[in-house]
Amino acid sequence: MDMPPQTITDPPPNRSCFHRFSFQELLQMTSNFDDRSASEGGGKLGEGGFGTVYRGNFNKVDVAVKKLNSMDDISPQDLKTQFNQEVQTLRTLKHKNLVEMVGFSCDGDHLCLVYPYMCNGSLLDRLACLGDSLPLSWTRRCLIAAGTARGLEYLHSNHHIHRDVKSANILLDETFEPKISDFGLTRASEKKSASTVLTEKIVGTTAYMAPEALRGEITPKSDVFSFGVVLLEVLSGLPPVDSSRDPQFLMEMKEEIEDEELTLEHFVDKKMGDWGQASVEKMYSVAKDCLSERKNRRPQMEEVLRELENILTTISLDQLSYEKKV
Repeated sequence: MDMPPQTITDPPPNRSCFHRFSFQELLQMTSNFDDRSASEGGGKLGEGGFGTVYRGNFNKVDVAVKKLNSMDDISPQDLKTQFNQEVQTLRTLKHKNLVEMVGFSCDGDHLCLVYPYMCNGSLLDRLACLGDSLPLSWTRRCLIAAGTARGLEYLHSNHHIHRDVKSANILLDETFEPKISDFGLTRASEKKSASTVLTEKIVGTTAYMAPEALRGEITPKSDVFSFGVVLLEVLSGLPPVDSSRDPQFLMEMKEEIEDEELTLEHFVDKKMGDWGQASVEKMYSVAKDCLSERKNRRPQMEEVLRELENILTTISLDQLSYEKKV
């Protein structure tokens, strides 16, 4: 069911920062929200928990338009809350590893957010070599991992918890700089110390969720756990969940490696030709620490970032020539 026109409760004070689009403008920019995939000549880029993303064009520049969809299990008020949350977060938090916002629309049948278009898609798609894209090199993967950790560390240091960290929410620009997206689930904390958010509604993506998050307890360490799964994806090139695989969840493969049922060498993605044993072992060690069942044993994101930056110092940037742009 379409929603009635909405008005955000606290619009950005500096209108010059964000463009306020009319819903009619977005219809024109996206060819009426063409639901065909890009491979079929359409504009649909992807679909997430709270909306569908379409490619559009604004002032001869490609953009991504997220249309928030009405859903049976989410009330119009909750959807509006998610919209307000994302606008507020993008208004207040600015970092090169967080996606920026071009503008928004709230005068039509659907609430919409407009972002810069990321020509290299998501980390999830690039690891899967979707669209016959070339495999990401090990060096490039390390740079993406460190950049993502930098963005998460910024969020945590500004008292925000993302709550849905996953490779599909890590977008890559033309230089493969990672941009964390989808801030609709973020929660802010007034305290400078590690915060805990208790919620009756479990949100996020199961394949990435920490044990306490599944119980409705959310802390910055929940993001750390989810990022640990992302690091396993970076190492292996495997999706976070696969019903035809045993075990189905990628995070459970850590136990097989620990029990020596699976060697790290066999776990590593063979599509990248420039990986080194020492740096791979270091990243796996970071991932393992992030994936500790007990949150008090997980590192803070600033510690994770420091370890990933140390890995980068051991890798020659000359190896970036191994990979061409997609």
